[in-house]
Amino acid sequence: MIRLQVERILGRKILLLGDVGTGKTLLTSRILEKLVELGYEKHITVIDMAPEKMGHIGGTLGEYTRVVERVTYLRPRTIYAPRTTARNQEELLFMARKNAESIDSLLTKYLSQPTEILIINDVTLYFHAGDIRRVLECLSHAKTFVANAYYGQKISCDYGTGVTLRERKLVERLAKEMDIILNLDSIGGSNFFVDG
Repeated sequence: MIRLQVERILGRKILLLGDVGTGKTLLTSRILEKLVELGYEKHITVIDMAPEKMGHIGGTLGEYTRVVERVTYLRPRTIYAPRTTARNQEELLFMARKNAESIDSLLTKYLSQPTEILIINDVTLYFHAGDIRRVLECLSHAKTFVANAYYGQKISCDYGTGVTLRERKLVERLAKEMDIILNLDSIGGSNFFVDG
């Protein structure tokens, strides 16, 4: 087990990267639980951009932990998984645009009432068609930022839309703003013990 002290991540920007099934959402949920346990719940906003779990792929933070009920929890009513559910190029682009529109309203909501701690689950869904400057603006309002992002090879079918390449480039751009980057491909999120 690898020990991750939450107190050491306060005041920092952290990005959890990895392919499908590496434990990004699991580790994010453990960090959130520890922050709530330490009494930070009134200072936390979670923006959950993930679709519901599909087999072993992803999932919302609400599917991993009930502590989302104790923080400001923002999630679109509808969120699509474009590359795993779209049947063609047009459908994929439609889903990506709809996701970006839904998530934009949540980013606006956060910016109108920012909290010291911002946690984003699956920022990559927004990067399919959204504007990274909106995420960077939110990042600038948070003292502590924790996000997870898909960064792998297993989900790559985008029907020639360029969504996969765009996503990867924007994740790399976001990574440049981070203090800590954990690539879970070789470690795995389940191998972390999250401590105060």
